[in-house]
Amino acid sequence: MTTEVPPAPPLLAMRGIAKSFPGVRALKGVDLTVHSGEVVALLGENGAGKSTLMNVLAGVHSDYEGVIERDGERVDIHRPKDAARHGIGMIHQELNLVPELSAAENILLGREPRTGRGTVDRKAMDRRAAELLAGLGLDTPPRRLVKDCRIAEQQLIEVAKALSLNVRVLVMDEPTSALADAEVRSLFAVIRDLTAQGVGVIYISHRLEELEAIADTVTVLRDGTHAGHRATADTTRAELIRLMVGRPLGELFPRRPEQHSDGPVRLQVDGLTHPNRSGGPSLHGIDLTVRAGEIVGLAGLMGAGRSEVLQAVFGDYGPRVRGRFTLDDKPYHPRTPGQAIRRGLALVAEDRKEQSLVLGNTVRFNGSLAALARYRTAWRTLSRRRERADVAAQVTSLKVKTPGLEATVSDLSGGNQQKVVLARCLLTEPSVLLMDEPTRGIDVGAKAEIHALMDRLAAQGTAIVAVSSELPELIGMCDRILVLCEGRLTGEFHRDPAQGPEATQEAILTAAMARETVTDEQAAVIAEHRITHTEAPDDGRRDD
Repeated sequence: MTTEVPPAPPLLAMRGIAKSFPGVRALKGVDLTVHSGEVVALLGENGAGKSTLMNVLAGVHSDYEGVIERDGERVDIHRPKDAARHGIGMIHQELNLVPELSAAENILLGREPRTGRGTVDRKAMDRRAAELLAGLGLDTPPRRLVKDCRIAEQQLIEVAKALSLNVRVLVMDEPTSALADAEVRSLFAVIRDLTAQGVGVIYISHRLEELEAIADTVTVLRDGTHAGHRATADTTRAELIRLMVGRPLGELFPRRPEQHSDGPVRLQVDGLTHPNRSGGPSLHGIDLTVRAGEIVGLAGLMGAGRSEVLQAVFGDYGPRVRGRFTLDDKPYHPRTPGQAIRRGLALVAEDRKEQSLVLGNTVRFNGSLAALARYRTAWRTLSRRRERADVAAQVTSLKVKTPGLEATVSDLSGGNQQKVVLARCLLTEPSVLLMDEPTRGIDVGAKAEIHALMDRLAAQGTAIVAVSSELPELIGMCDRILVLCEGRLTGEFHRDPAQGPEATQEAILTAAMARETVTDEQAAVIAEHRITHTEAPDDGRRDD
C-alpha cells in the first residue's frame, strides 16, 4: 500500500495578525501565506495595512497579536535581528540608507569583509558591491556616496543590500516606484533567479501592470482586513481594484485624444544645456515647448536627464544653465526657485519627503509654504485666517484625508502627502506645472484622482510637463512625449497619430536606448520614427 506524503508546510505563514496604534486599529486578524519559490503580491490602498503587516514580519513592531510560522514551526519575531535569524529580509518603502556612506558601505553595513589584520577589506567590499549592483543593471561606482545618487539609484542600492543577505523570505515594499522599465526588467530577472532557488518573495506595488509579469498570487488588504486572495492568472485588474477600494474605479487615464491643445505657448526652451558636475547627467541642447492646456511627458531610462530638465527650468541649478527661455511671451532665465515661483512656475519634486515637505510640520504649514507672500498684511504679518481658508479649500478640493490642518504631515499616507505637495503648488496659481513622478508610491485610487486633477488643470489652461517612469501613465495622460537618453533628446511622439509619430511603449523604449547599442529591429523603428540623436551645438546663448 502506498503511503501518501503530506504536503510540505508553507515557507511562511502569518495567521490572525492584529496590530493597534494609539486610536487606530491598523490590522484586524490578517492571514498571509507564502510558499517556497512563490511571488505573492500584497495589494491595498495607502493606509490599508500593507506596510504595517510587513513591519510586523520584519520585527519593526515588537508587540502584535497572532502567530508567525516558518516551515511549519512557530517563531517569535520581535526585533529585526529575530527576522534576520529566520532568513527574513525587507526592502522598506522609505529607504534605509546612510547618506554620508558609500554605496558599498551601505550594502555591507555591519557585515564588512575583513583582512587578516582585522581591518575592513575595502577592495573585497567594493568587488562584492559592484557584483550586486551589476546584477541589477546599475553601474554606479561602489565608492560613490549615497547622498550623491539619484533616488532611483538609491532604490537599487537598497535592493542590493537586501540581496547581500542569505534570505529565504524577501519582502519588497514598492521596489520599482522610482525605476524606469529597463531597470524594472533587471529587477524582475533577479526575482526570478531568487524564486528558482526556493526563496519566497512578498511584493508590494501599486503598479497593477507589473503583477501579470511577476506575481503568482495576489493577497488584497482593505482597511486593515483581509479582502481577498487570488491566483494572478485567474483574476483581472478590475477585480483587484474592486477588492482594494470596495467599489469599481472609473477611468484611470481620463485624457482623450481630442484634448490636445492649440493654445498659446506658455514655456519655450531652446538649447537647454547644463554641464552637471555633481554626478548627475549633463544636458545637451534640449528644446522644449509647452502650450496652454497641453500635457507634455518626459520619458527615458534612469540617468537620462528627465528630472534634471525640470530642475534646470525651475532654477535649481542657477545661472550655470545656458539656453534661451521664454515664459508667457516674456524672456526668462532660471536663477532660483523663488524667481521661478514668482514667474508662475511650480514643481512637484521627485522625492516628496526630501525635496517637497517639511515632515515634522503641519498640513497648513506645508500647504501654504510657497504662497506665503499672498497672506502678507500691510503690517508685514501673515493673515492666518486667509491662509487657513485657502489651505482648507485645497484640502477639500484634493480630498486630502487628514484629521485637520494642524495634523503633522509625516502622519499622513503617501498619497495624502503627495496631495499636500500638489496643494502647495496650486496655491501659487502656476501657469506652468512641472511634475516629477507625480504618482510615485501611491495607490491606484489616489493615482486616478491625480490624473483627473492633471486633466482638469489642463482644461483650465495650465501647461504641464510630467516625468514618469511608468510608460502607460505617460501614454495615457500626455499629448506629446519627449524621450531623453544621456541628456539628449532622441525622439518625440504624439498621443494623436495625426500630429506625428504615435506614442507606443516599443517606440519610446527604442528612442530611450538610442545612444546605446541597438538591434537591427530597434534600428528599423528608429528610422521609421525619424529619431535623431545629433548633439545640439553649444552656442552659449543666454537670455537674462
